[in-house]
Amino acid sequence: MTDPLMHTYGRLDVAFEKGEGAWLVDDKGRRYLDALSGLGVVALGHANQAVANTISNQAGALLHTSNLYRVPWQEKLAAKLAQVSGMDNMFFANSGAEANECAIKISRLYGKQRGIENPTIIVTESSFHGRTLATLTATGSRKVQAGFEPLVNGFVRVPFNDAEAVRKVAKNSNSIVAVMLEPVQGEGGIKVPDENYLKELRAICDENEWFLVLDEVQSGNGRTGTYFAYQQSGIMPDIVTTAKGLGNGIPIGVCLARGKASEVFKPGNHGSTFGGNPLACAVGYTVVSEIVSRHLPERAAELGDRMLAGFRERLGKRNNVKNIRGKGLMIGIELDEPCGELVQKALEKGLLINVTADKVIRLLPPLIISDEEADQIVNMVCDLVEAV
Repeated sequence: MTDPLMHTYGRLDVAFEKGEGAWLVDDKGRRYLDALSGLGVVALGHANQAVANTISNQAGALLHTSNLYRVPWQEKLAAKLAQVSGMDNMFFANSGAEANECAIKISRLYGKQRGIENPTIIVTESSFHGRTLATLTATGSRKVQAGFEPLVNGFVRVPFNDAEAVRKVAKNSNSIVAVMLEPVQGEGGIKVPDENYLKELRAICDENEWFLVLDEVQSGNGRTGTYFAYQQSGIMPDIVTTAKGLGNGIPIGVCLARGKASEVFKPGNHGSTFGGNPLACAVGYTVVSEIVSRHLPERAAELGDRMLAGFRERLGKRNNVKNIRGKGLMIGIELDEPCGELVQKALEKGLLINVTADKVIRLLPPLIISDEEADQIVNMVCDLVEAV
């Protein structure tokens, strides 16, 4: 029989049937320690009981009405997210890419309202913002963009972690409306910028009346040690997007705005059939409540420090290890050559990891892992690297 699925993924030959916490079980009964959590999605772990109860209760009550009417769960989740973020209002979508599309549209419409004919957004090298035409153009990866030209106009690219490059663009362009970036680059190789980088960008944006747009699809929802990564820098963005860990497996994305950015859209400017439906928002509310009440951001910071220390102790002096870096439970180990084969080798040993940017082992374990599970991940990954 011909495979009915489009060949958009190079899938590993394993199928999971159930999970619990940081562990998955395949269709042959073998257990795997999940150090990837579905690419940063399953923040509360697999089969979280609070999430399961919410899904069951809401599915038995109401799944969909559309945004033509009030959606009480949407209002409750928005209020909860406003409380933890300091933002003013938000738009709910179905994914991180859709949330980023929303941020791009707000920025462009803001520029048009100011009389800018070709509103342009500064983005960074090695970034990842999604796979729609606008977001893959914003993404700093030719591998992602290749074959989909013509790309969308209206983006200027600068190096990541280089505020001076942004200043140079400011001097030479009158069409810039926003700077858009990840506070910690995920797909780009877990790149953590200098401590003052976001503060410098905030100052530049204020000087030029630009929006500062932060893509926290991967770094948000407690993963880096605070609810959002920007909260460690002492600044506030104009727009922040997130998804992944917000739904613990239920598709949801959100674009949050503040100040002028929160006033740009009017009825008819943007919309989504499924975005913000009762099920997704009820689950999102449960997830945020769990993350906050269980102090999981603080736990992620503690576990991240523990794991980084372990990696540095065993791998820090190896010639084939170029860098060990991370923030909270967003950890990258950069080797001196491509290491994609380690994904299969880890799978064979009962561990789920990912390699991004060709040479970086990326770890995004659930926020609920125990000290023992964190140590087990460290030891298993170190064994893999030492065997290279």
